Amino acid sequence: MLNPAHPLSDQLLGWYDRNRRAFPWRALPGETPNPYRVWLSEIMLQQTGTASVIAYFNKFVARWPDVHALAGAELDAVLTQWAGLGYYARARNLHRCANIISSQMNGVFPQDRAALQKLPGIGPYTAAAITAIAYDAPAPVLDGNIERVMARLYAVKSPLRESRSKLRELSLALIACARPGDMAQAMMDLGATLCNPRAPACASCPWRDACRAHAQNMAESLPAMRPRRASQSRAGAVFWLQRNDGAVLLRRRPEQGLLGGMMEFPGTPWQEEIGGLEACMPAPCAWRELPGTVRHVFTHFRLELKVYVGEFQENTSVDGVWVKPGTFKDYALPAVMRKVAAHVQRSTEEPEA
Repeated sequence: MLNPAHPLSDQLLGWYDRNRRAFPWRALPGETPNPYRVWLSEIMLQQTGTASVIAYFNKFVARWPDVHALAGAELDAVLTQWAGLGYYARARNLHRCANIISSQMNGVFPQDRAALQKLPGIGPYTAAAITAIAYDAPAPVLDGNIERVMARLYAVKSPLRESRSKLRELSLALIACARPGDMAQAMMDLGATLCNPRAPACASCPWRDACRAHAQNMAESLPAMRPRRASQSRAGAVFWLQRNDGAVLLRRRPEQGLLGGMMEFPGTPWQEEIGGLEACMPAPCAWRELPGTVRHVFTHFRLELKVYVGEFQENTSVDGVWVKPGTFKDYALPAVMRKVAAHVQRSTEEPEA
């Protein structure tokens, strides 16, 4: 393992000072990092790329500039602002965490990794990232970019799932320097800009001469990954029930599970084949199946939805809320349900053959 004073740390920090990426959550040179912004960005960046997060981050901090403001927000407002980022449990945990920090910690984020990990939505990686970046303390930060950089720098050939603890130790040895926060972000930037998953730009890398994978001409093949399982497919049906005034029926999904707490159009369970249509219809009426399907890809499965439209009969009771399509943006509709709304709009605007 390298000594913390090894020149590799100085080499990368020199490169970082010249090439650091600019992000709205990243403190400028000489500025003190804002723990709230670091935490918010790290939660958003879980399973989501930086390009997608920037706009969401800017909207969040414009509306809720600190943890007290976010804690005072309604959960529905947070979920609505989050819509499109996916992995909605992150938004629910974000709101819970903000409430705890605001009410029980006087708005101050813990500096201790163990204390951070006790908060909702903060796991080992996020706790380490907050500790390193917000408080400039050595912590074993290991995101996908740093995993790739470490695996190549040391030519770690075992599959990633089996080698993570070793990679974490190797990264900590480098982060344990005079500027641990900058070092963690430097390794992230190196992996994102030069040490790419495919076709790494080794000629421009400040660590090229020390990189064992480069010396062995195997940089592109690391880190080693286990073969992915084939993506599963699921199907379902969605019911677009509309009143005479144009309002459409929405309901809230259960708090636990996929898209928990989000709003949706009533429908069947998502399973291998569509089943239980009649039992899942929100009201008795003349349902009409629209041509085509709505397709959406989740992390572990592909979903295909058939869409049925019907006109609400006033003498029928239903469970849910009536919302006019023009105000869907004010509700926490996940991306798949926004696709359903777009599909209905296209279908009703197209002339019949």
